[in-house]
Amino acid sequence: MALYLGVMSGTSLDGLDIALIEQGEQPELLATHYVPMPSDLRQALLSLCSSGPDEIARAALAENRWASLAAEGIQRLLANQGLQAGNIRAIGSHGQTIRHEPAKGFTVQIGNPALLAELTNISVVADFRRRDVAAGGQGAPLVPAFHETLFSHLGKRLAILNVGGFSNLSLIEQDNPVQGFDCGPGNVLLDAWIEHKRGHTYDADGAWAASGVVQPDLLNALSSDPFFAGSGPKSTGREVFNLPWLNSHLARLPAYRDEDVQATLLELTARSIIDALLSAQLGTEALLVCGGGARNGRLMARLAALLPNAQVASTGAHGIDPDWVEAMAFAWLAHCCLEGIAANRPSVTAAKGLRVLGAIYPA
Repeated sequence: MALYLGVMSGTSLDGLDIALIEQGEQPELLATHYVPMPSDLRQALLSLCSSGPDEIARAALAENRWASLAAEGIQRLLANQGLQAGNIRAIGSHGQTIRHEPAKGFTVQIGNPALLAELTNISVVADFRRRDVAAGGQGAPLVPAFHETLFSHLGKRLAILNVGGFSNLSLIEQDNPVQGFDCGPGNVLLDAWIEHKRGHTYDADGAWAASGVVQPDLLNALSSDPFFAGSGPKSTGREVFNLPWLNSHLARLPAYRDEDVQATLLELTARSIIDALLSAQLGTEALLVCGGGARNGRLMARLAALLPNAQVASTGAHGIDPDWVEAMAFAWLAHCCLEGIAANRPSVTAAKGLRVLGAIYPA
C-alpha cells in the first residue's frame, strides 16, 4: 500500500484538482482539495495557448506560479489529513496544457515539476504525454487505462465519458482492448461564449443554454468541422476549437440571440459525443460521466435523450466522485511510472506500443 497525490489542471482553467489516493490492488480515493485559479494566472495561461511575444519568458513565469499554487494546495491537503511529505510516495502532476499538436509531433504541458518537488519535498512524476507522442501516438487521452482499472469489473459494454474543456470517451468491453478518443469540445466553447457575452466563467447547470433554442443551420455549420468526420484514435485542443473558430462561423450566418448560440453549442457537445459513441461501440449498456460536465443538468439530459437505450449517469452512481476522476488518474499514473508499468494504450493513442509514461523529479 502506498499514498500518491494527483494534480490535474484541465483546459477549463478553473482551478487545480488535488486527489490523495491509496494504491493497493485498486486505487482508493482518500481525500481531495480544490484550488481556484487566480484570474490573472488563468489569463496568462490562456494567452500561451496561441502565439504571442516573449512566449518563453511568459511560460516560465506562469509555470512557476502554477507550481507554487499546486504546492500550497498539497500542503493544505496534507495538513488537513494529518500527513507529512514523507508519507507520500509521489505526486503525479499533469501540468497545464498550452499546446497540443500531435500531428506535428509535440504536446506541451507546463508546471515546473522540479520546483514542485522542491516546494513540497515530495518526488514528482510529470510530463506523461510526450513519451506516447514520441512513440507515434496522440498523447491523449491518457485516462482510458485508468477508467479500465476502475470500472471493468462492472462487466457491461461500458462507455466512460469525461467532459472537461474537451470531451473524451473510454470504451470498455470484456475480452477486448480498451478504446478511447477525444470527441470534440466539451465545455470549452460554452465557457468561452458565456464569458464573452455575460462575463461568467461557466454556464451553471446549463441554465443559459436551456433558455435558448438550438439553431439547425448553426449546428450543421459547426458540425462540419473535419475533426468530427474522423474516427479514433484522435485528440484535439484549443488549437482547433476556440472563440475565433466559433466567431468565424457566426460571421457567415444570420444573427442569432446569444442564448440560442449557447443552446446550439451545448447541442454540439452532446451530439458529437453520442455520434462518436454510436459509431465506435454498438449496444452500449451504460454511459458513465465524469468531469465538470457531469454537473451540467442540461447536458446530462441531452445525453440521456440521445442515448435512450443505455443507462446515463455520473460515475458517482458507482462510488467515484465525478469531480475527482482525472486527478485520481494522474496519481495512478505516477504509481505506474515508479513501478515500471506501461500506462498508455496503443488502441487509444495509436502509439507504436506500450510505454512507461512520465519523467521523475526526485524529492
